[in-house]
Amino acid sequence: MNFLAHLRPQNTDQRIFMAFVGLVLAAVVAVISLDSVAWLALPLVVLGVAVVLIDWRWVYYALLITLAFSREVQLPAGLSMDVPSEPLMLILLVCFTINVLLGRSEVPGRLWRHPIVLLIGAALLWSVASTISSVDTLKSVKYLLAKTWYIVPFVFVTMALVRTPRDVWRLVAFYAVGVSITVAYTMVRHAGLGFGFDTINTAIQPFYRNHVVYAAAAALLAPYAYYAARDAATKQSRRLWYVALVLAVGGVSLSYTRASVLSLIVAVLYYWVIRLRLTRLTLIGATIATLLGINYFVHGDTYMKYAPDYEKTVFYGDNFQKHLEATYNLEDLSGMERVYRWVAAAHMITEKPIIGSGPSTFYPEYKRYTVTSFRTYVSGNPEKSTTHNYFLLQLAEQGIPGFVLFTSLVFATLLLIERLYHRARSTQQQNLVMAAGLSFVVIVFHLLLNELLEVDKIGSFYYVSLAVLMRVQFWQEDEQDQLLPIAPPQP
Repeated sequence: MNFLAHLRPQNTDQRIFMAFVGLVLAAVVAVISLDSVAWLALPLVVLGVAVVLIDWRWVYYALLITLAFSREVQLPAGLSMDVPSEPLMLILLVCFTINVLLGRSEVPGRLWRHPIVLLIGAALLWSVASTISSVDTLKSVKYLLAKTWYIVPFVFVTMALVRTPRDVWRLVAFYAVGVSITVAYTMVRHAGLGFGFDTINTAIQPFYRNHVVYAAAAALLAPYAYYAARDAATKQSRRLWYVALVLAVGGVSLSYTRASVLSLIVAVLYYWVIRLRLTRLTLIGATIATLLGINYFVHGDTYMKYAPDYEKTVFYGDNFQKHLEATYNLEDLSGMERVYRWVAAAHMITEKPIIGSGPSTFYPEYKRYTVTSFRTYVSGNPEKSTTHNYFLLQLAEQGIPGFVLFTSLVFATLLLIERLYHRARSTQQQNLVMAAGLSFVVIVFHLLLNELLEVDKIGSFYYVSLAVLMRVQFWQEDEQDQLLPIAPPQP
């Protein structure tokens, strides 16, 4: 009896080990009795799940480093999924949910009450309301699911894993490795094709859908790489970050993507907006200019005066200089096709201003609202792309409430960036704020001309930047609490 009692597991570690041994023996018995070697995989699967549930960091880092290599895979019913990124996001969603239920999510409780998180949550809830009346419920439900497994890994898991400034640079490093490899690969291929304007979309294959996604991924990395180099602890790491910066800027420059080149210029200018505390003035000015512009184009159907000449609106695929000239003269094919979609979106908004057509339903719904005068050679839209303006997309698909919630989130974040920068008590904090803030600005600028927030390579760092900014805010609040004088005891 004493011998048997001695064999009984004495603690949790021993019980787990004996349970795993029992599982292995059960798998062996199943192999023998059922004559199927596949049962040997059962202990490995259980072990893998246990490791993931206990320490999910490596799943998160694997997600970041593979983002640049993920590819879109078509699914039944006209749906698609980015692989391997979205399956990894789904794993992290499950892991995080289980850990929240077990009470060990390691996310600060105050995060749930943060204005940015509340705005994200309100926008997601409104998407649910918009889905109820969607013109294509299946697409809208897929949008809701995808949005959930974007938000949880890149906001909440990021918050759980980022404990120190070094953790931020570490997670960015994983993303930077993937992007840098694909940029170097693209440059080599592009060089073999003569660095032609008409060959960039060939050079980026198979990792990027088009040159806009490629350039945007490189552009959003640039602020992080620059400030990580400034904050590097060793010369070697500083050199590596500068290599990533050169590759990022070089990738943007040779991508022939106007929006991405302009986004880096805007980021430099916005640095001074933050430094000079001009964010509020900038946002007010941008809002007034937008309202005046809308009033000008809508009043008396003035927008019809800018309808393109169908025969003259062409794409100069082999000459970037002519491409820029056509843009200036309103004869550029891609630019005028944007206007074609924007006009259709405006008509969609007037019909369903509150609830919209439903998330992820702009294509092909917009075709019923197009104006023939703005049609171009590519209006057939074989890529099934949408508005090329994410703010308009929100208005068309989710109505005025969806647009207001999204715009409020952008404005609140831009104001937070300025506030955090000027409250920072160290250069390291300022570097973190500028890195996340200017990367956020780069992404938002792209959203004015493209719909990239649902692209895994771009949307991921939109949310990561939000998480980093909130984490810096919590560090600053903790520092402030430590500096507060302790009240003397009451007599």
